[in-house]
Amino acid sequence: MTSTTTSPSPSNTTARKSALLASYGYPSQPGMVRAVAAAAAAASDSGPNSPGGGLTGRKGSISTTRSSHRYSQLYSMAAEQDVEVEDDLARAQKRLRELKTKISSQSKKNFVLERDVRYLDSRIALLIQNRMAIAEQREVAEHLEEADSSDGLFPDDRKLQSYGNLFFLLQTEPRHIATLCRLVSLTEIDTLLQTVMFTLYGNQYESREEHLLLTMFQSVLSAQFETATEFGSLLRANTPVSRMMTTYTRRGPGQSYLKTVLSERINSLIEHNELNLEVNPLKVYEQMINQLEENTGSLPPHLPRGVPPDVAAANEDVQAIIAPRLSMLMEIANSFLATILDSLDQAPYGIRWICKQIRSLTKRKYPDATDFSICSLIGGFFFLRFINPAIVTPQAYMLVDGLPSKHPRRTLTLIAKMLQNLANKPTYAKESYMMTLNPFVENNKSRINKFLNDLCEVGDFYESLEMDQYMALSKKEINLNITLNELFNTHQLLSQHRDVLAPQDKHHLKVCLNELGSAPPQVPRKENKTIVLPLFSRWETPIQDLHSTFLQETNITQADIMYMETKSILVQLIRSIPGIADKRPLDLMKIAETAATTKDAILVRKGIKVKEMLIELEALNVVDDHFTFMTEEVTEELRHLGNLREKVNEEAASLESVYKTIGDHNNYLRSQLDSYKAYLQNVRMQSGGGSSPGQSSGVGVVTVGGKEAKKGKQQVLGPFKFTHHQLEKDGVIAESNVPENRRSNIFFNITSPIPGTFIIALHYKGRDKAILEMDLKLDDLLEKQQDQVQLLDLEYVHFNVNKILALLTKTFIKR
Repeated sequence: MTSTTTSPSPSNTTARKSALLASYGYPSQPGMVRAVAAAAAAASDSGPNSPGGGLTGRKGSISTTRSSHRYSQLYSMAAEQDVEVEDDLARAQKRLRELKTKISSQSKKNFVLERDVRYLDSRIALLIQNRMAIAEQREVAEHLEEADSSDGLFPDDRKLQSYGNLFFLLQTEPRHIATLCRLVSLTEIDTLLQTVMFTLYGNQYESREEHLLLTMFQSVLSAQFETATEFGSLLRANTPVSRMMTTYTRRGPGQSYLKTVLSERINSLIEHNELNLEVNPLKVYEQMINQLEENTGSLPPHLPRGVPPDVAAANEDVQAIIAPRLSMLMEIANSFLATILDSLDQAPYGIRWICKQIRSLTKRKYPDATDFSICSLIGGFFFLRFINPAIVTPQAYMLVDGLPSKHPRRTLTLIAKMLQNLANKPTYAKESYMMTLNPFVENNKSRINKFLNDLCEVGDFYESLEMDQYMALSKKEINLNITLNELFNTHQLLSQHRDVLAPQDKHHLKVCLNELGSAPPQVPRKENKTIVLPLFSRWETPIQDLHSTFLQETNITQADIMYMETKSILVQLIRSIPGIADKRPLDLMKIAETAATTKDAILVRKGIKVKEMLIELEALNVVDDHFTFMTEEVTEELRHLGNLREKVNEEAASLESVYKTIGDHNNYLRSQLDSYKAYLQNVRMQSGGGSSPGQSSGVGVVTVGGKEAKKGKQQVLGPFKFTHHQLEKDGVIAESNVPENRRSNIFFNITSPIPGTFIIALHYKGRDKAILEMDLKLDDLLEKQQDQVQLLDLEYVHFNVNKILALLTKTFIKR
């Protein structure tokens, strides 16, 4: 076998790099290309025994190049994801990949459900107040319809191909989406973000999609800084860009970090239901006089109601109440801060990289800005958009099982305020009482600034993204799971802003949009199917053979390729044959011969092939007689894979917990929607909107076709029987006053005489008559839920409002 070298001209290589960087959204300047190339060259300048080391030190004169280093990395990537091997590592990686796919899919479902719940919260509030017309009720009802996979129309094959080309362009050239995100309105951004964060770049743990998404963020942030007029307003206003940054933190890696770092700390705090740490003097004063009036029946003249804040703050009793609370609050805040500071290495790469961009862009835009000012902007993202929302509303971030009670909720809000004041320059103008907590800020200022700067210390990903793109172009298929409305909505937004996005007629984006024509209208929710959209590029040639491509575009040799391929096959054989690598140092030729004499036909072929390759490499003077350097590199690769297995198992264990939490949150959101369905059904039936023309299933006299219709016969549902033990186990009974020894004799019968009305009867075994009956209205329960009332008092037991709503919905909604 003859060793050959293919050397592309420097101008072609530079041009190709320039075009590649430009497609990601970076300026195609020679300086940028040189910087990336220099970084890659530095990375490849390592000894033979260093991780990822090149071919230096081998017998012969084959040189280590940037390209051979990159090609070696590809082989290393392939070894880590080797689908032909069935060992513990391969099985652990398969489990991890499946988990990541499930989390990515479930995160998108939760994002959609949360948006629906937010919308319906406001609409149901109007329904409760009887301020919604029937037409609006129908609109809300449509929001609750599930997609039916059997109905609806698919785009034809030609349209699908055009959409596949368009979305490949959008995915691989993030600057288009970056520009679009700046052009859309706040009312349009949520739907676009759903498509971008959870569909276009929906594989949240796949490096290529994550890195492409981050390049989009760089473009968006660059434009935000360029157009900024005031330093103080940067990244703080509620804009599409700030909404986008917040949504990014809700992806799987961000959720996993929050659960790992904050969940235990928050749960230990909310266990203390009665711990009141209010430090606002006005609120403390009001609580104090209310308690005094409750105890004595009256208030003394020197403690009037409605005093101003300064009078409340000057009261000695109020000061005495607040003083120990301040110490305890600062102690708790310090414990939260310590947990966050210790979590630096656990922070998701993407969030750290965005912090790095904020620091870099700030220094470029404001070269005279102090380190404290720069850190306040980084903290504005990391704390204001990421950490603090999870502390203030832990139930929305799946960090706790239920809604925290009143006092812990207020404590968490105060902790978040303290952390935000620490990350930003506090003014205390609106909340002067927070000044009393300023020692916490002063004592931790240098610690937080160091942490925020350390967050920014992460490497860039441009080289690995280039390799990811090579790998993507060599894949047989790249598919996107996308709903029809996501497809059509993105098409409509692109068409609306096409002249800004693609001003020139020959621009690829404009060519795609012109071929597609006008965007179809949104389909009804029940027809909004998910389709599999194959992605391809008509302007990029798929790479059929990575070997040939690297030989054409780089200066690595066939001997380099053979050396790395031999090493790769040897690692495969060692992983596939138990015990073959127990004896050290490794005997590579013996390993090849052992594989060639097994009963497995695949291993036999590989053993024979690698034995021939070792002999050929020796003949080419690439390796010495004992394969010394290759043995060292194979040993190092095996050590790396062994460490990798431990890391994979640890990550999988962590993600199992995250997946369960996300699933539980999904169930909670669905129960919310089911409750809304039940209530809406009741309202529409009572207003005549829920039946077919000419019929009424409502209550009382309703109007049908302009005429009064008589009261229809009601169908009584139930009774349905539930034991005390069953409801207590399911969490419906939160507290019980029934003695332990009598609970086994207690049961509940629940009946629905008319839609939206429930009668709960408490019975004791052996007695015909109910001990207690309670009439519940669905709208009353929903109102309690909206007012964050946790418990429903039934004298003998206290029901959890959310749980009883879910039970009633599950029992009666489908009947």
